[in-house]
Amino acid sequence: MDETEFWEIIDSTRERAEGDPEEHADLLVERLTQLDPDSVVDFARHFEARYNRAYTWDLRGAAAVLLGGAGEEAFDWFRCWLIAQGREVFEGGVHDPDALAELLEDFDEEIDGDGEELGFAADEAYEQLTGAETPDLGIPPPGAEPEGTPFDLDDDAVLAARFPRLWARFGPG
Repeated sequence: MDETEFWEIIDSTRERAEGDPEEHADLLVERLTQLDPDSVVDFARHFEARYNRAYTWDLRGAAAVLLGGAGEEAFDWFRCWLIAQGREVFEGGVHDPDALAELLEDFDEEIDGDGEELGFAADEAYEQLTGAETPDLGIPPPGAEPEGTPFDLDDDAVLAARFPRLWARFGPG
């Protein structure tokens, strides 16, 4: 599976789910079970590589603005959700997290930002196809800390200064 096919699967299932991350995960599993197990592993590699690439302080700060805070677990699920938004939003957000202010049409804290089930879709599909766990993907995990320079995620003034467009559109109050 190449990168284009990976993004086509993400996009087609997201569109059918009409923005609901849980429905998106279900549709993604359904779509992946139509592939052979090796293709599902390829999909998982593409997903994991992007998940690791999004492990940055700046994206964690953007998640903190959007979610009203971003603990480690919330940031993990945010990265899965970000991938599920498609190539343009993902790449734009990784390149410039403040650009999410323009890249996201809306953001509803109740349903958006939490892609936990999306992160397990390939594993679930592989298990349905083979009865076994997904093999090791051969992708080294990210470091213990996100890439970039740490900053105070709980300081509204810091977040507003680092992400002015995102803060203006999605920040509190």
